[in-house]
Formats: sequence, C-alpha cells, structure tokens
Amino acid sequence: MARIDFHSNVNDKLEYACRLTRKIWSATPEGQPVRNIVMVGEQADLKKLDELLWTFSSTDFLPHCFIDDEAAVDTPILLTDDFASPALNQVPHADVMIHLGMRMPEDVPGLVARFPRIVEVVTVNEAERLAGRERYKAYRELGHELFNFDQSKS
Repeated sequence: MARIDFHSNVNDKLEYACRLTRKIWSATPEGQPVRNIVMVGEQADLKKLDELLWTFSSTDFLPHCFIDDEAAVDTPILLTDDFASPALNQVPHADVMIHLGMRMPEDVPGLVARFPRIVEVVTVNEAERLAGRERYKAYRELGHELFNFDQSKS
C-alpha cells in the first residue's frame, strides 16, 4: 500500500514543491538509484513550476521536463497535468507523485499501485483547502493510512 502524505497550510505551493522535490530527490542514499518524482497539477501552475525549478536555487540542479518531452524516459522529475497520461506508461520510473492540483484522481487504486508514495500539497487558499479535505476523506474511505504535515508553523 502506498504512503499518502498531506502537506497542509502551504503558503506558496510552487515554491514549496521546489523545496520538497529537492529534499526528496537529494535524500537518495549514496549508491542507490535516484528517486524519481512525477508532479501532477494544472497546466498553468506546471508552466510556472517549470521556470521556478530552474531558478529557485543558484546551487541546486533539479533535472526535470514535461512528461511528453522526448527526454522524459531519462529525466528523474516529470511534470504532467494528467494522472492517467498515456506517457506515464512509457516512463520506467515512478517512485513519488506530488499532487499540486485540486481534483481527486479518478483511478486511485491504479495510482497507489504505481506510486509507493503520494504527496498531496494543500495551500491556505480556502477552495484548495476544501478540495484537500475532500481528497483526504476519499483516500481514508478507501482504507489508506494518511499522514498530515501541517506547514502553518513553518
């Protein structure tokens, strides 16, 4: 069963996603394969995130591309606006999914079978908080153990 983490009360989801991605990606133990991350969100947010991943740190390099890019097979961080993108079937890696959007995935059993770790990022925006609560309830009703990391004190 997948581990599902909710990171709630996030002020800026794109900046937070950059820091979280850097942390997950750089936490790979030496000699182990790099953790691969698929980030799912709205297309407009992903375009901003794409730029931000290049500029948010002057010392870190987070190799990333959109899932339909020809380099996606070899790139450890992928961006997509579709949980069920056919391109995901061409990608040999899927260790962590970071969800930045508001909608609930349609095929949760398929998603948790593919990703051993799912991170839901929920902002302080009221609409996003309400959508996050609905996703939390839906995952719980499906029997998943959930972990919440409240970022309001960060």
